[in-house]
Amino acid sequence: MSTASPDSSGLPSGHAVPGLPDATAGPGEGGHADGRGSVRDHGSVPEEKPLSERRLHPVTPFRRAWAPVAVLAGWAVHDPGQAQQQLTRLTTTALLVGLAVIVPGAALYGFLSWWFTHFAVTDSELRIRTGLLFRRTAHIRLERLQAVDITQPLLARVAGVAKLKLDVVGTDKKDELAYLGEAEARRLRAELLARAAGFAPESAREVGEAPVRRLLHVPPGVLAVSLLLTGATWASLVAALVVPTLLWFATHSAWTVLAAGLPLLGAAGASSVGRFVGEYDWTVGESPDGLRIDHGLLDRTHETVPPGRVQTVRIVEPLLWRGRWVRVELDVAGSSNSVLVPVAPREVAHAVIAAVLPGVTVPAAPVRPPRRAGWCVPFWWRGYGLAVTDTVFAARRGLLRRRLSLVPHAKVQSVRLTQGPWERFKGLADVHVDAGAGKTVTARLRDAEEAAELLQAQADRSRTGRREARPDRWMA
Repeated sequence: MSTASPDSSGLPSGHAVPGLPDATAGPGEGGHADGRGSVRDHGSVPEEKPLSERRLHPVTPFRRAWAPVAVLAGWAVHDPGQAQQQLTRLTTTALLVGLAVIVPGAALYGFLSWWFTHFAVTDSELRIRTGLLFRRTAHIRLERLQAVDITQPLLARVAGVAKLKLDVVGTDKKDELAYLGEAEARRLRAELLARAAGFAPESAREVGEAPVRRLLHVPPGVLAVSLLLTGATWASLVAALVVPTLLWFATHSAWTVLAAGLPLLGAAGASSVGRFVGEYDWTVGESPDGLRIDHGLLDRTHETVPPGRVQTVRIVEPLLWRGRWVRVELDVAGSSNSVLVPVAPREVAHAVIAAVLPGVTVPAAPVRPPRRAGWCVPFWWRGYGLAVTDTVFAARRGLLRRRLSLVPHAKVQSVRLTQGPWERFKGLADVHVDAGAGKTVTARLRDAEEAAELLQAQADRSRTGRREARPDRWMA
């Protein structure tokens, strides 16, 4: 096995590393880094001017009042035997006294946790101060924000409130403000993005929400039909019908059939209905701060695909969609968002990909491996393919369910070549391209000489791509 890396550091010289503190910052600026993309401290920070702190929406205490009840429920689930034993000992009087203590206590906890939670926006950061007994202050640097999303569960939509989720560079868990009034959440989101883009603090509030140009809308009917034509849906339905039938002939027990069939039938329905509910009214729009994604039937979500943070893009084409629709998935550094387009015609999906990866053209026909690859992977070798353009490294896999993975050259971290014993005997090799977000794209069963040339050429393309890449900056 041989490896090649674009350069020793993995980044071009003279470029700042997103997510790392500025080497010129003083030791007292922003407190102590906690390794999550935000800065935290447990003491007071001197301010040059008084901050205008704000509280969350008054409906928040009702949400937080459930915390003590959740603790009791967690204890009951963790030790159900002990919980059942304690419940059998309770008398009616003891139960009423317990409820008289727990309900007001939960309400008091919800109120106090809301009362002691404040947030404020400064020239360079968002500060969130929480804690009843132990104070915690989060200092979120605005230049490290890569997405600000708004989510509205069903009850929050009824109450007219929203949750603001902050996606910060180098953060696995998102900080959040839950809940704010729906209009206030949108204003705060626009202000944070404007400040992160470099607008002056005095003008950030006047910038407002960035304009959006719609690129795609998925009709509910198309979404429903596409889910019915997905192999996983039919596999679940077949399992829900076949397994109970076999169990009936083997046991002749109706209880056994119900115990096995109902979970399988529920799983088949949940996989399709759950996706339909989550991907309902899927809309993709283009704005100066990235691609906006709005979706959801019950829980409404407004997400942003941050510019310059997309590491890989996958075009998925199930067998029953062939020639009609495709699905587009992506991997974003520091984000859990994985769907860009749930279903769309190929031409429309390519247009959306061109918006999220400017200058990238999807290769038309990846080249298959040589025919001798059939000795290593019989029949299925025809599903593999490779195409390299001036902008992306593209590898295809899958014969029935095709997946074409695109990696921009500027996002390649390292390139590796591997050979198993049988591949060496047949003169074949695999080329692995490691991108950000821990993802690897593999071009399988290539000719050994072609793979060796590709290894060195890809390292050169990656260095050149990073030097010419646009900066990861809001509204750039």
